[in-house]
Amino acid sequence: MQSDAAAGLVLEGGGLRGNFSAGVLRHFTDMCFVFSSLYGVSMGACNGANIISKQPERNRITNTCFVNDSRYLSYIRLLKGGDLFGMDFIFRDIPLHIVPIDYETFKNNSVKFWIGVTDCYTGNAVMFEKSMLESRDDVLTIMRASASLPLIAKPVEYNGVLYMDGGIANPIPLQQCLEHGEKPVLILTQPAGYRKRASKSVLLCKWRYPQFPELNRVLEHRHEEYNDVLATIEAKEKRGDVFVIRPESTLGVGRVCRNQRQLYELYDEGYALAQKCTPALQEFLSV
Repeated sequence: MQSDAAAGLVLEGGGLRGNFSAGVLRHFTDMCFVFSSLYGVSMGACNGANIISKQPERNRITNTCFVNDSRYLSYIRLLKGGDLFGMDFIFRDIPLHIVPIDYETFKNNSVKFWIGVTDCYTGNAVMFEKSMLESRDDVLTIMRASASLPLIAKPVEYNGVLYMDGGIANPIPLQQCLEHGEKPVLILTQPAGYRKRASKSVLLCKWRYPQFPELNRVLEHRHEEYNDVLATIEAKEKRGDVFVIRPESTLGVGRVCRNQRQLYELYDEGYALAQKCTPALQEFLSV
């Protein structure tokens, strides 16, 4: 379905709670919903990339089928000084060899795709549009940076700058969508009424990253920024200015989860809720 007005799709992160978003996106693809732009951070960027490459099934496969593979997720690796998630496996082996991403379709898709990262030196949010990235390696590097959370992943260098998870400085990239004059459709990964609490790992981050004082400042106030964005979204939702799809329950799935049954159930919840919301979304896009 092509809407008359330009619509932007905004994708929150949330680790493996992103399986909810994957289910929603699968239904959007089945219904042929067309958006002028996609905006994603962290897992939201990973899910969005597979929509741009027109491979929605990659979301279900990559977010579920490998969770019990130590190459994908390993606490032992983390304790030995590595990453919790196997970032080389996720952003090299899988997209290049195991479940290849269709880079030519991704590159040539006319839909704009914005990937959010956080500059470790300034603490500022940075958005890369896919046309700004010259190669498949560049795309995978920025996507890896967008999903690199403090303490469980290492900063990622790109063009001489170190970046980390896009959700740190820009948890839900609504503002960019509004600035581009698009009607926002948001897929969130927490139920209605959720509010983030202050992180218990702030002091640990300050100890781990003394070279990044601005990043630590943003991390310390991250919950406030996130909750402010949620309040803005809720106010706009009441006025009918944005359309929001969010889970009724996360079904016990957190940022990290190895229970494939729960992950499939969350995916199915996303698909079912998207089906239920379709008439209202069609009306929103047609106005």
